[in-house]
Amino acid sequence: MTALKANSVRAFQLLTVLSAHLNNLGIRLETQGQHVAKKSCFDHLLFATRSNRLSDYMSESRTTLSRLSRAVEIGQADRVRWLSQRLIDQMSALSRQLTLNNISQNPSSDAEEDIYALLAKHQNYERRLQAMIRDRYSLCSTENDHVNACRLQKEIAALGGRLQRCQEALTRVEYQIERQEQEDECLTSQ
Repeated sequence: MTALKANSVRAFQLLTVLSAHLNNLGIRLETQGQHVAKKSCFDHLLFATRSNRLSDYMSESRTTLSRLSRAVEIGQADRVRWLSQRLIDQMSALSRQLTLNNISQNPSSDAEEDIYALLAKHQNYERRLQAMIRDRYSLCSTENDHVNACRLQKEIAALGGRLQRCQEALTRVEYQIERQEQEDECLTSQ
């Protein structure tokens, strides 16, 4: 009988702690104004809700808390364990989504400036390498000495390799910028 009371007390303490955490999460949701999520953000096994509003997922978590409370009152230990874990997982998922939304909506302007600076840097390298290749071709076409012509051709080949790597890096940076702009559009359209 004493063990049953101890388990009951622990279950009520757990319920109190989880309720407090869920309330704090609800306050955080309201104060941050994060009301939109991508539908694919949450595992369909974790939430039955199919919505893009975080408040709907918060409501489902509150329902899980109510079910947990009833299970504690009835004394269903297995159901209490299962619902407790489910609620903890739901709150963790909501907390992560709030954090991600907050980061996405407040991107670091330094990061944006860095990526555009990197783009400009690679574009400058590309122009310089192209100019160097043109100069070597020009010198090679007027060179009468076979040894110097071979040396210039080797330089052209080496510069061509550098140019190719530079253009690949430039493509990657442009892709990053495009992805960032698409993410920004998605966030502003929601």
